Amino acid sequence: MSVPQTLCVRNLSIEFGGVHAVEDVSFDVEPGEVFAIIGPNGAGKSTIFNLISRLYEPTAGTIHYGEHDLLEMPAHRVVHAGIGRTFQNIELFENATVLQNLLVGRHCHMRANAFSNFLFLPGVRKREKQHRKKVEDIIDLMEIAQYRDERIADLSYGARKNVELARALCAEPTLLLLDEPASGLNNEETDDVSFWLEDIKHDLGVTLVMVEHDMNLVGQVADRVMAINDGRLITIGTPDEVRNNAEVQHAYLGVTA
Repeated sequence: MSVPQTLCVRNLSIEFGGVHAVEDVSFDVEPGEVFAIIGPNGAGKSTIFNLISRLYEPTAGTIHYGEHDLLEMPAHRVVHAGIGRTFQNIELFENATVLQNLLVGRHCHMRANAFSNFLFLPGVRKREKQHRKKVEDIIDLMEIAQYRDERIADLSYGARKNVELARALCAEPTLLLLDEPASGLNNEETDDVSFWLEDIKHDLGVTLVMVEHDMNLVGQVADRVMAINDGRLITIGTPDEVRNNAEVQHAYLGVTA
């Protein structure tokens, strides 16, 4: 099984129509860490995720995950480096069941060719059982067994968020990018997210990087926080250090602390 590596981002920049969405941002995320990225709307948080996951091409900078140079990879190969992701807007197959969606998350580990699959040879059946076992383990971890055979379209918003997180885990990432995991959730559901993130970190050994606006959640789970504004780095530190930073308070509140 793969082990978490250090994510190393250096001098990352991208422009859209001459506007700097991200400008000269550098940071490291250590193995086993929960690293949060915060900032006002439009600060460039999700853009950083899109750069790491190769949906955008940077105008400058480097991104390495362990020995992997991510800028040398196409987007569909990033998962093979051990990087998974959830999205701000839920991306699931609405007319498929929860189980079917989670099995899609195993696609990067499926190696059988079309001929073997068509004949459903013994090797294919063995691997199918292994994939289903991995999925069932995630279903148990995320406590979504009651939804296993439900269509995504019939689930509540909170349940869909849980399923998307579960599907990302089915790929067995060592680094997971979470884009606003608590967005749209009520207080009870947000508390559940904090427990699951702790379980994912400690039980699965996954490094977590999350973009999040809920500072209570950030304070509960994050080891370190990076604050950005207008695409530029403000500071990196513990949740308390960042919360008490005058420039961070000015970016959020528009006043000098």
